Amino acid sequence: MSLLVVGTVAFDAIETPFGKTDKIVGGAASYIALASSYFTQDISLVSVVGDDFPQDFMNTLKGHGVDLSGLQIKQGEKSFFWSGRYHNDMNSRDTLDTQLNVLADFDPIVPESSKNCEFLMLGNLMPNVQQKVLSQLTTRPKLIVLDTMNFWMDIAMPELLETIKGIDVLTINDSEARQLSGEYSLVKAAQKILAMGPKALVIKKGEHGALLFNKKEVFFAPALPLEDVFDPTGAGDSFAGGFIGYLAKTKDISFENMKRAIIFGSAMASFTVEKFGTERLIGLSQKDVDERVQEFVDLVQFDISLV
Repeated sequence: MSLLVVGTVAFDAIETPFGKTDKIVGGAASYIALASSYFTQDISLVSVVGDDFPQDFMNTLKGHGVDLSGLQIKQGEKSFFWSGRYHNDMNSRDTLDTQLNVLADFDPIVPESSKNCEFLMLGNLMPNVQQKVLSQLTTRPKLIVLDTMNFWMDIAMPELLETIKGIDVLTINDSEARQLSGEYSLVKAAQKILAMGPKALVIKKGEHGALLFNKKEVFFAPALPLEDVFDPTGAGDSFAGGFIGYLAKTKDISFENMKRAIIFGSAMASFTVEKFGTERLIGLSQKDVDERVQEFVDLVQFDISLV
């Protein structure tokens, strides 16, 4: 199995300045799996839902090459639900409702066929759940990428730090990087975080792009200027899916190739924000993806003479 994705498959209800939705499909693993499917069709998903989750979306994931043998369906229980309202700047939001439901006692079970995965994407979950996944693997993956958030830094910092020790790439946003490190400067923050264990760090800055660090180098990729941003929910997870999906496709985990992966991740995130939920990530063509990546290349390509 090439890529194992672990995270939430859930319901969201979203309100932005451009409109609002009723309950729609969301969850980190949903976005990650769909985004990565444009680079590899060898994907396995580990998550949990209730019996209220729509079969149609499960069929959509299967149609994108995602193996759902690790998706637990809890009969008589409800799926995880989150509701939020975005402010006019589309960068800040208020949580209106969170219902853990099946996620409250989620015990991940990695299928035998995925215990020797080459690439592992640990979506935003409780650190002890992420550790349970790592403990079930029979061989260490070629690359382990982990996403987390400030909530776990607030309530489970010791467990989070222990989990971070054993991974290769950490993906967080700029405010989370500052909280985790205690440093305001993102350059200083990156070096402190890298000393915690990861070999590379991705700091996501939303509409301002993303930074990639290792202990010696730094790379910056801009975000694509878009006329309309309808829904930022899932953009970071789509970024992570494109990032690890490209690395799984190329099987090259060098820093140079991670730079390319950042661009492909940014491209998948730019699709996501154009519609509500996962809608825009479903049914893209290879031409769509190639043209969007080319837009990023054109955005930063220039000639300059210092003479």
